[in-house]
Amino acid sequence: MSLSLLYKVLFCFCNNSTKSFCKTQNVKANILQFLFLNYDDMVFGSCASRFECSFFFQVIKLNSMMLEKGATAYRNIFLIDLNSIQNEVGRSVFYDPKLYYIGKIPVSLEALPYVAQRVTSVISAMMGRIKKCVVLDLDNTLWGGAIGDDGMEGIQIGELGLGHAYQDFQRWLRELRLMGVLLAVCSKNNEETAKEPFLKHPEMILQLDDISLFVANWQDKVTNIRYIQRILNIGMDSMVFIDDNPFERNLVRDTIPEITVPELPDDSSLYLSYLQGLDLFGTASYSDADKERTRQYQEEVGRIEQRQKFASLDDYLKSLGMVANVRPFDSFSYPRIAQLTQRSNQFNLRTIRYTDEDIARIARDQKYLTLEFFLDDKYGSNGLVSAIIMEKRESGLFIDTWLMSCRVLKRGMEEFIINKVIDVAEANGFKAVFGEYIRTPKNSMVEKIYSTLGFKEVSENRFEVIVGQFRKNKTYIQEKGE
Repeated sequence: MSLSLLYKVLFCFCNNSTKSFCKTQNVKANILQFLFLNYDDMVFGSCASRFECSFFFQVIKLNSMMLEKGATAYRNIFLIDLNSIQNEVGRSVFYDPKLYYIGKIPVSLEALPYVAQRVTSVISAMMGRIKKCVVLDLDNTLWGGAIGDDGMEGIQIGELGLGHAYQDFQRWLRELRLMGVLLAVCSKNNEETAKEPFLKHPEMILQLDDISLFVANWQDKVTNIRYIQRILNIGMDSMVFIDDNPFERNLVRDTIPEITVPELPDDSSLYLSYLQGLDLFGTASYSDADKERTRQYQEEVGRIEQRQKFASLDDYLKSLGMVANVRPFDSFSYPRIAQLTQRSNQFNLRTIRYTDEDIARIARDQKYLTLEFFLDDKYGSNGLVSAIIMEKRESGLFIDTWLMSCRVLKRGMEEFIINKVIDVAEANGFKAVFGEYIRTPKNSMVEKIYSTLGFKEVSENRFEVIVGQFRKNKTYIQEKGE
């Protein structure tokens, strides 16, 4: 790109920024846009950063404005930065002058697979194919040495030597946790010994509050990982297992082929850069509620333990004191609802993915009725646990989207939701409610949910209930304000 053309692009941003992004307010499709590659034409030599009129300065300014005016203003735009690839492989490898001048191809054939991987990673995140949990070994993975043999003073963690590499690795894991990725521990060790560094070592970055589920015993890791998966109630293919021991990695990889098991380098100083390069944790949506996910799962473990003390499920559910807050979609929840559509695979009747912009559009459209559900109990808040999008049709109210967090499964939440849907249909004058189940490899658990909750199957995977004939489902959940 010439400097004169670059100025025209910048002028467009500065003078008409709301229209410059292809009028995306009128575009419903998701847009993948590459940022401009950092490049210095060397007109100003090594002093280019001093002059705003330099090509180097303007490219950085243009990228900054694209980030500010694009990704933050329009939720259906996904900006892809290839500069990290160029920085890693080098400009001489990334760019082939002859290929460019002959065919106007800006990326070399050698670098093209890296670019393709970056694009497919973004698309996978948009489609909900994301990793939700990291299962971590401890000794020689989160710190150097073995806590049982070397003791607190002997393990490597901190600012000195290789301890710094482990500390940076932990810091990265904690950032993942704050982005909503669950952290679980799977260690062959005594639990008290395994927890000691988290409780007492002054240079540990990760704390017990960062861990959703802590499993330390002398069982094999396959058994423990299956236990973790069952308690967290997430798909095995959304889990990543990190262990320094090749035997443990191969055992888990061969026994549980769905789980991702990175082949860690022998050198622990390379752990972080290697895992970052795999780009396993990309997400198309983020909200402040993600920071609370670990706490919610920790509370869920408490509920599971408490369940064992009751003779019947009904007695246990009554004891929880569950209260649901129900309301139409509001702007505060748009990112979280979009994220639920992208992340939820098991309890998702039609598995349609929506962006933040899609959810905002639907919430404003008079053709739809929307409901978001929050659930609290005596252990704390579960946050936003379910979302319903209903389309108004002449024949009745059609459930376009129904998804729910599996954390609250079998507590009467699905019964409460359908009861509420029927109430809303009746209040808006609809005589019938229709639902549809679209099969995917992961949502077989809800194949019969409509039939179970009082709907009649009118054709293959299509269900109907007459509002006036509906009998409410039993549930121990009270609506807030009742």
